[in-house]
Parts: sequence; structure tokens; C-alpha cells
Amino acid sequence: MIEVQNLTKRYGQHVALDGVSFSVNTGEVVGFLGPNGAGKSTTMRILTTFMAATSGSARVAGDCVFEQPDRVRERIGYMPENNPLPLDLRASDYLTFRAQLKRLANSTVAERVSEVMGQCGIADVANRFIGQLSRGYRQRVGMADALLAKPELIVLDEPTAGLDPNQVRAVRRLIRELAGDHTVLISSHILSEIEMTCDRVVILHQGKLLASGDLNELMAKADAAVTAEVNAPLPEVKQWATDLALGQAEIAEQTDGYVRCRFSGAKNSDTRERIFAAATDRGWPLRELSRQAPSLEDLFVSLTHRKEGQR
Repeated sequence: MIEVQNLTKRYGQHVALDGVSFSVNTGEVVGFLGPNGAGKSTTMRILTTFMAATSGSARVAGDCVFEQPDRVRERIGYMPENNPLPLDLRASDYLTFRAQLKRLANSTVAERVSEVMGQCGIADVANRFIGQLSRGYRQRVGMADALLAKPELIVLDEPTAGLDPNQVRAVRRLIRELAGDHTVLISSHILSEIEMTCDRVVILHQGKLLASGDLNELMAKADAAVTAEVNAPLPEVKQWATDLALGQAEIAEQTDGYVRCRFSGAKNSDTRERIFAAATDRGWPLRELSRQAPSLEDLFVSLTHRKEGQR
């Protein structure tokens, strides 16, 4: 469905995308992730024909986004991060207008608008002005707009931004329901959202591609994390963690005198014996020592630190 080859975008001396290549198969739900400034939104704007690239190629269902933009737009439903909506229109009127712009048959517009409002949980605010809606409801109006024409490819940029936990769960369910009938590309810097929604990921960092592939296979290659809770003064634990040199250490003081340390990025080795010996040598009570399976966060931290270490 999507084929990107050596995509590059420059703004003067700043390189927003640097030779990025990846593909997305039909019917997949793919997470497009990275920190702010990684190049996610730039790539999405190029794929949805809102922006030209400096070099490289990008195709959607075989159509070039640069040479056949009208054909590409017919295949895509796009919800940008900062969703531009007319505040003086009612939600239902706006979606009706958008359905007409997307050239839906007049006989199907009312039914389709009602259907997407139900899918996105906005039927109860159909007659309210968009300007009166919360940010969460506005996000869902934007998602309903993206779904209107039943596009082959749905591109969602930060779709859960501003939603409360119940709304986030509803959006997750909706995205999973879309899989198979639609190809879905979701951009987010919230790693837990991608992990709970997607089967494949594309990871960008500072405009470069770090990884692309099956989520479980990629996470299996990530460095596992080890958590330890020791009873000792916080400054001493911080120095102890530094001396151990077991990758990245996250340290938090507990209210009962214990300090929780989470070590990640230790090259997939099991470091529990070393941590146990180092704590007992100091006579520190050890309340917890456990090894967790790698998470998407561990994968991302491992990849980004490895990349920075190669500079």
C-alpha cells in the first residue's frame, strides 16, 4: 500500500528527513513513532500530498504522490495532529459538507455521516457547534472526517491527543476494527499507544529510520530491563548505579526508605546476579530483583542510545 524510498526533506540547512525507506502492506495497522522532531509529521504530510519532498520517492497503492496527487488523495483519509475545523459549523453539518467535497453520492451522504458519527462516538453532539466541543470531541470529529469516504489508507497523526482514558480505549477499539478493510498508519510519540494498537512499527529518530518490522520480532531483539529495590540513601544508590554501568538507570526514591532502580540497555544480558552481589556487598536490604521482558520503550531507548553512541 505504501512504498517509500530514500525520502529526504530539507528546510535550508536543516534535514527533517534523511533517506528514509519503508513499506506498509495492505490491511496492516502500522505505528509510525519517534520523539517530537523525529520527522513523523513531515513524512505524513508528504504521503498525503500536502508537502513536496526534496528527493526520493513515495507511492500509495502504486500511485506516485508527486506525479499523481489527485489519485492519491482519493485513496486517503487523513487526520492531522492540529486538526483544522470550522468552529461555527455543527458537527453533523461539517461532516455532511466534507462528504460532498469527497464526492459521496447524495443518496448515501446522510447514512454515511450517521454511521461515522456512531463509529467515533460523536452522535450525541451531532447538533452542537464544533467551537463548543472539547478537544477530545474535536479529535473524534476529525477522525470521522477521515473515515467518511471509506478510504483504502487512513493516516492518523496523534489520534488520541486530548482524549480521556475512556475515549482513548474507544479509539483503540475502532482502529483495530478498521484493520483488514483499511490500511492504517498511526503516528505517535506515545509508545504505549503504538504497542497496544499496532502489529508493525516504523521508528524514526532525528530524521533517520532506526527500525521497521514486526513489533514482537523487534522487541525480542531489545535489551531487557532489570528492576531492583534497595534500602539505602538516595545519593549512595545513584553513585552505586553509576558504578555498575549497566546501561540506562532510572532511579526513584520510595516513601519507606527504599530506592527503586530500573536498569535497561544492558545488551540483553541478565544482570541480576551482578546487581545482587553489588547490593549484598554493601549490606543493603534488597526487596525486589526482577527481569522484565523488553517493551517498546526498551526497544526505542536501546535503538536511540545505540544510534547516538555511533556518532
